[in-house]
Amino acid sequence: MPSIFTQRYPSASGGPLPCYPGGTYLTVAGEPRYRRPMHSDPRTVLTRPAPEPDATVAYGEHPDQIADLRRPAGSGPPRPLVVVVHGGFWRAEYDRRHTGPLATALAALGYPVAQLEYRRTGQPGGGWPGTLTDVLAGVSALPGLAEVALPGRVTATPPVLVGHSAGGHLALYAAAHAPGAVAGVLALAPVADLAEAYRLDLDAGAVAALLGGGPADVPERYATADPRSLVPLRPRTVVIHGTLDQQVPIDLSRNYVAAARAAGTEIRLIELPECEHFGLIAPDSPAWPEVTDALRSLHEDH
Repeated sequence: MPSIFTQRYPSASGGPLPCYPGGTYLTVAGEPRYRRPMHSDPRTVLTRPAPEPDATVAYGEHPDQIADLRRPAGSGPPRPLVVVVHGGFWRAEYDRRHTGPLATALAALGYPVAQLEYRRTGQPGGGWPGTLTDVLAGVSALPGLAEVALPGRVTATPPVLVGHSAGGHLALYAAAHAPGAVAGVLALAPVADLAEAYRLDLDAGAVAALLGGGPADVPERYATADPRSLVPLRPRTVVIHGTLDQQVPIDLSRNYVAAARAAGTEIRLIELPECEHFGLIAPDSPAWPEVTDALRSLHEDH
């Protein structure tokens, strides 16, 4: 059965259209046609500017134990927080700022949003276990901090986590270790099988840098940190992954979802044909409606 993405964006030949950020769709002789953006490099989403956040709060003493908050558009009752966990293979050179456009777009849809920062590999205190414990601490503290910083707009109830790439791994990790503190998880192209990611040597040793070695070297760390080992998962979870993802192959999500279902987890996997890694965090990507629909399904039932 084709995904909603395939149905929503058919090409003239009947197949799916690509999901490069910034692309546009035209109608030619009654048929939808895709116009690839001029920059054509989907990684440009990592350097796009975004408006300044409405507030920044600290959940710890380290300069990177902080989060940017964005006030939801419009008026209305307080709502549960959406915590965005950025990717970048857990490395210091990638921080929360590249999720600014995504967070801004979600706030425009009426969600209160926090962009969580954490210590990363290559920084003092980053890697094992600091990166992981930072995310647990941030997820636990942010609803209360946001309720104070954005009065009348946030409820201090468990948030929905939106994690991309390595941030998807961290969101799944947090949901497994603190299920009572997480209402739901939307994992976008997550590194959801650390042992396989190590075997594939994703991003030139990123997993080994995070955990301090391979599965044979530090098996207890993989048992603690690898989402595939942390099933069943209690919070409601949706995984979205593009079939053309070269940074994080889709098989990592397939492996994880299969293990989660075998353990009794109710989990959805949405595969997006012709979609690569970065379109999932670009609000101008054809993949974006899938992201917002999935978030709505998790948030509105909360």
